[in-house]
Amino acid sequence: RFTMFVFIVCFFNFLPRERKIHICLYLLQVVILRIMSASILKAGTFKHITCRNNIYPKSTLQRFPVPDDFVFWSAEYVNYSPPVYTAPHINGQPWADPDIGCVDFQPKWNQLDGAVNRVSFNGIYKIENGLPINPIGRTGLSGRGLLGRWGPNHAADPVVTRWKRNADGSVSINSDTQKKMLQMVAIQRHDNNMWAIPGGMVDPGEKITATLKREFMEEALDSFENQKVIEDFFAKGNEIYKGYVDDFRNTDNAWMETVAYNFHDDSGAQVGKLALSAGDDAANVKWLDIDSTIKLHANHIDIIKEVIKRLNAYW
Repeated sequence: RFTMFVFIVCFFNFLPRERKIHICLYLLQVVILRIMSASILKAGTFKHITCRNNIYPKSTLQRFPVPDDFVFWSAEYVNYSPPVYTAPHINGQPWADPDIGCVDFQPKWNQLDGAVNRVSFNGIYKIENGLPINPIGRTGLSGRGLLGRWGPNHAADPVVTRWKRNADGSVSINSDTQKKMLQMVAIQRHDNNMWAIPGGMVDPGEKITATLKREFMEEALDSFENQKVIEDFFAKGNEIYKGYVDDFRNTDNAWMETVAYNFHDDSGAQVGKLALSAGDDAANVKWLDIDSTIKLHANHIDIIKEVIKRLNAYW
C-alpha cells in the first residue's frame, strides 16, 4: 500500500496545474456527496429510503434502482431512466392536477397558486422540462404516481399523546430509566396495514389548524359529539416538524410534505378519556405504547422521536 501511495503522489506531482485542480475538485465533490448521503441515510434523520421501494404501491411497476450514492441530483447518474407513471384513477379528480402539457394547466410553481399551495417547506425546487423536481433526490419513478399534485402535496399530522397509566391511575414509569412512558393515538392504514399518525391532506385554502382537527376527528373518533373537547384541546399544540416526508408514494416530480403538531394530554382527562373509533380512512385505531421497538408508516417514527425529546419520555 505504501508503494502504491508513493506512486500516486509522484504521478500527481508530474501533472499540469490545471489537471491537479480538476482532480482536487472532483475528489472534494465525492467527499461532500458521501457526507450528505451518510447524513440523510443514518438513523434519526428524515430518510429518503421508503420512497425508493422496489415495486410502486398499488401497481406492478418496478422503480428504477437508485443506489445510495446516486440519490442526490448532483451525483451524475448517466444510465438513470425511471419509468413514467400516474395512477389512472388520478385523472379528472377534483383534488388532482391535470397532466403537464394540458393547455389550460399553467401552474405557478413555488408560490400560492390560487387556493393550491405549491410552496415547498424545503425551499425553492427546480423546474426542468416543465416538471418540478423532488428536492431531496431521485426516487426511481417519474410522473405523479398516486399523488394528486405535481410538486409538493401538503399534509398535516396531529400527534396526540398521553401518559400511560397503571390500573390505579398512576403514571407508568420505566424501571431502568425512571422516565414516564408515553402513548399516542395511532391508526392502522388500509394501504399497507402499518400504524401511523392520524393525519391527512390539507384541502386547498384550508388552514393547517383546521386540517389537524378534522383529520383527527374523522380518523380516530369517527364522531363529532366531542367537538367542544377537541376544539379546546387542539387550541394549544407544539409544532415538531415541517418538511419533506419519506413516503412510499413519492416520485421524482411529486412528493409528500407535512406539518406535525404534538397535542399532549398531560392529565389524561381530556382527549385521553375519549373512546376511540376508526373512521372510513382507517382500518383500526388505538392508544399505542411508544418505545424503540414500534414500527410506523413513512417517517412517522422520526416525528415521534421529536415528541419523545420534547416531553423527556421513555424511549
